[in-house]
Amino acid sequence: MPSNSIDHAFTARTLTGAASDPTYAGALSFMRRKFTKSLKGADAVVWGIPFDAAVSNRPGARFGPQAIRRASAIFDNDPQYPFGADLFETMSVIDYGDCLLDYGNHQKTPATIEREAAKILKSGAFLLSLGGDHFVTWPLLKAHAAKHGPLALVQFDAHQDTWYDDGRRIDHGSFVGRAVRDGVIDPAASIQVGIRTHAPEDCGIAILHGYDVEEMKAGEIAETILARVGHRPAYVTFDIDCLDPAFAPGTGTPVAGGPSSAKMLSVLRQLGALEIVGADIVEVAPAYDHADVTAIAGATIAMHYLGLLAAKKRR
Repeated sequence: MPSNSIDHAFTARTLTGAASDPTYAGALSFMRRKFTKSLKGADAVVWGIPFDAAVSNRPGARFGPQAIRRASAIFDNDPQYPFGADLFETMSVIDYGDCLLDYGNHQKTPATIEREAAKILKSGAFLLSLGGDHFVTWPLLKAHAAKHGPLALVQFDAHQDTWYDDGRRIDHGSFVGRAVRDGVIDPAASIQVGIRTHAPEDCGIAILHGYDVEEMKAGEIAETILARVGHRPAYVTFDIDCLDPAFAPGTGTPVAGGPSSAKMLSVLRQLGALEIVGADIVEVAPAYDHADVTAIAGATIAMHYLGLLAAKKRR
């Protein structure tokens, strides 16, 4: 069907409804949502955080938000699987663009992210963040905890991210331990899924290791998460390296032996009972990707977050 309009990200007159851009053309906001810095009327806000100065291996996740937005173009116009509906029929979603960071002064980065996130959350909108390396989750957790209190963390990852932290490090491998020590997350209600490395401490967080995930069905994994979190406000963070490198080669610290994208997406779709107050997808590094495989996985994870939110809104 010929398009009725193009560049919906700029020409949209409302915050709801599907776009009609051709998949191969038009302005590349996330799922063609309107680009705007106005938070008025938004149920959910998609925000990019192009930062990768905290990585311990390969850099490049600063280009993650661009890649995820590009890959998301294929999703608009049709009812989205597995939700069977136009996610934007009644749910208003905007693309807030990217966080402006000073690449020459990384010590300012955490406060900058936290301050802007707090502004978005103050509007009452749900915040979906596109990283960036996994350090960006630290200031995001602080902003969400300031509103909701200590959070249950649901972390999909190959790494525990609980390494030593002096409280000042800009490090994507230590923020979880810091969040526990600072009371930002409640370890008794938190869980990590897909872990395939060892860290010195688990900080009291439940772990489903890579081989556990391999042997469990998606429904069993979802049930384990739901039982751990209960009714606590939950923040969901998905490091793309949770997936096996066969499904997500474009990341900075890939670890073999992980689950498929199909399995983890099936887990996500069964988390509708969670009280998810915020979410992110991080560590997509397109320079190491092939045919946008990783970016497509990242965009699909982000779409699933919005799908869960839309389903809850319809109910």
